[in-house]
Amino acid sequence: MSSTSSTVLITGVAGYLGSIISDHLLKAGHKVIGIDNLSFGSAPLNHLCEQSAFEFYREDARNEGAMAALIKKADVIIPLAAVVGMPACLRDPWLATSVNLEAIRLINRLRSPGQLVIYPNTNSGYGIKSGSTFCTEETPLEPISIYGRTKCQAEIELLNSPNAITLRLATVFGMSPRMRLDLLVNHFVYSAITDGYLVIFEKDFKRNFVHVRDVADCMVHCIANSARMVGKPYNVGLDSANLSKAELAMKVKEFVPNFYVHFSEVGSDPDKRNYIVSNQRLREAGFEAKRTLETGIPELIKGYRMIGRSTYKNV
Repeated sequence: MSSTSSTVLITGVAGYLGSIISDHLLKAGHKVIGIDNLSFGSAPLNHLCEQSAFEFYREDARNEGAMAALIKKADVIIPLAAVVGMPACLRDPWLATSVNLEAIRLINRLRSPGQLVIYPNTNSGYGIKSGSTFCTEETPLEPISIYGRTKCQAEIELLNSPNAITLRLATVFGMSPRMRLDLLVNHFVYSAITDGYLVIFEKDFKRNFVHVRDVADCMVHCIANSARMVGKPYNVGLDSANLSKAELAMKVKEFVPNFYVHFSEVGSDPDKRNYIVSNQRLREAGFEAKRTLETGIPELIKGYRMIGRSTYKNV
């Protein structure tokens, strides 16, 4: 598929990822058709309205009639609409299943085999590991939450269909027009700037991280190179950022010296993810994340000083 003039349909376009991905796709010469129910408002898309290559429809991604009409216009579909994260999914499991899984099944049923789907899964699907486990795309998926289970089931169904690429995203960080503070790096930096302290449970549990704009650039790369990438999942993360919670906190402290971190031996984190992730397959496909924590943390500090204390938390 040519990277010069694809029409890309994005559900959940006004979200943390969608608002950034749309911008990068438009700059790469694509047309973007965005769908969102605007549950978090329209502000994340305001900067795109002057773009003639951007269309917007206020719709629910589960509306079959609307989706059938809009899918016909697209070369590429990026389904971002989701109930995101363990706490939000636990709050309403029915909604999580409906949006995270049933809406993907709807898209897969309505699209033609010639239409490319690029699906963002989460690498939380690898579940509870030892912290020394090096997860590749061949590592069995063992999701521990309804969020992970719905996302992984959707991935399996797409990969069993033609013309699909799935991206197992590391924990994303960085500023976005629809900011999220529940993501680990974003949360740690926010606590450092606004509270000055943080209590951390299970400090040695490891995660992988990736900048939101690297995710957007990866989407652009997948469209341009879809012919050789389809049919496979790809881990999307930063090789230099396989860090424990303690290591991440100390990294933040380098930029906020008065940040007090307490490692608690009492209590636990309900999110038990603990693994190291390999991004080699994606690198061999020609893409490598490049925005580091050393640049992302100052970006977040600058952003939080601008917005101050806010109501942007996802749950």
